[in-house]
Amino acid sequence: MKEEQMAQDAMSVICRRRSVRDFTDAGIDEHALEALVRAGMSAPTARNMQPWSFIVLTGRETLDRLSEGLPYGKMLATATAAIAVCALPEEANGQSVELAVVDATCASENILLAAEAFGLGAVWVAAYPYEDRMAHVRSILNIPDGVIPLNVIPLGHPKASKPPIDKYRPEKIHRESW
Repeated sequence: MKEEQMAQDAMSVICRRRSVRDFTDAGIDEHALEALVRAGMSAPTARNMQPWSFIVLTGRETLDRLSEGLPYGKMLATATAAIAVCALPEEANGQSVELAVVDATCASENILLAAEAFGLGAVWVAAYPYEDRMAHVRSILNIPDGVIPLNVIPLGHPKASKPPIDKYRPEKIHRESW
């Protein structure tokens, strides 16, 4: 594939991506789930420390239980899969909580973009920095105290196709001379 075509494909995926909260009941194959995690692990990290872990969820009971304690995660009840992204401060550059969260955030965005590339719907459901939400995710997924449950990303086949939202705002751009 030519470089220009790859850039167009990447820009197309980036600009098409949107949060999807309504899913069909069609399942997601293991190949796609593995590819999404692989995309997450391809994210940049400070000094390539990769302070993250991923929990791939496909059990109906687990998805339902997660939806009950995440106020903005009700769509987990109709998702056919999810990926919980965790930050590992002890594995981060300088054992920094902040860098672990930033690095795991980059991984999360890669997962969201990869879901779009696969024609799947996805949405970021925050656990961090809310103590009650982190405790809920931690208890259901048996996540140790030193690990930060950053988010849960519900996944599924979108019920409807919606046009992308143009978020480009020239007034947000400043040049070096501001």
